[in-house]
Amino acid sequence: MASFIKAISYHLPEAVVSNEDLVGEFPEWSVDKIAKKVGVNQRHVVSKDQCASDIAEQAARKLFAESGIDKSCVDFVLLCTQSPDYFLPTTACLLQERLGLSTHCGALDFNLGCSGFVYGLALSKGLIDSGIAKNVLLITAETYSKHFHHLDKGNRTIFGDAATATLVSTEGFAEIKEFDLGTDGTGANNLIVKSGAMRHREKFEDISFDKSGNPLSSDHLYMNGSEIFNFTLETVPELVGNVIEKNGLNNDSVDLYVFHQANKYMLDCLFDLMEIEEEKAFVYMSEVGNTVSSTIPIALCEAKKEHKLVGNVLIAGFGVGYSWGGCILNCK
Repeated sequence: MASFIKAISYHLPEAVVSNEDLVGEFPEWSVDKIAKKVGVNQRHVVSKDQCASDIAEQAARKLFAESGIDKSCVDFVLLCTQSPDYFLPTTACLLQERLGLSTHCGALDFNLGCSGFVYGLALSKGLIDSGIAKNVLLITAETYSKHFHHLDKGNRTIFGDAATATLVSTEGFAEIKEFDLGTDGTGANNLIVKSGAMRHREKFEDISFDKSGNPLSSDHLYMNGSEIFNFTLETVPELVGNVIEKNGLNNDSVDLYVFHQANKYMLDCLFDLMEIEEEKAFVYMSEVGNTVSSTIPIALCEAKKEHKLVGNVLIAGFGVGYSWGGCILNCK
């Protein structure tokens, strides 16, 4: 049985942090420097009392309203998040109740970052192809801002909070074709929050500062930017080649590339390395930032508005884990 994306919507928290706001906190930075290198003008962040379930609920309600989908058709909920409301219960269970979905609906969380949307499509396709579900509500919801130290100008410049909702069904505008997925846990320490879970339940309280004045703390998100960059340049070209091969295509038959919107510099390097023409490379991050698992569905939503989702669209996510994945969406 074929699986399709039927509809996509997204929700952004109300609060906005502009480049000017960050420069106000960190005068040694400049607006032009941030915008030129990172490619982000502003990012949305949740309030102290908002969690992943709150923005996830808003994204799902927006999906139902914008697409006219009857929520009673949903028979499985998949929630991708690395900032759940609780260790337990599962946040997807909370959403089932808050959205008023059937109690005969399956629901689970899965913990992945920037590859999460692609993995979510793979899981959704598996549920539909096996006959377990007919309509999967795939939600990505991340509040990475809660992982940051307030003095971390590097990560605060790049990341934003957001949630998306996608209905994967037996019909729709984009057929989900073949996948290529990969994992390399040797890179786990290069993007990590070490404390808080069961390995290190108590805080380390070990803050120090690097040469740029960014805090290094086991109690907040740590990202080794140079290692993540090297991993990306080594992994993504092979991933893209594998996806094209598995789908029986060639470079010329890919009509649009939608990569995880990590930052402008990284995307520019990838496009140059793979000789992807500018008109085939879709970028949407200047007003939202790197929203982790939500970047690809947000970009797809915006590309659809611009009538650019036509033919073979290659999506690719990559990051924390290390984890990566890609597939072809055949769009009508």
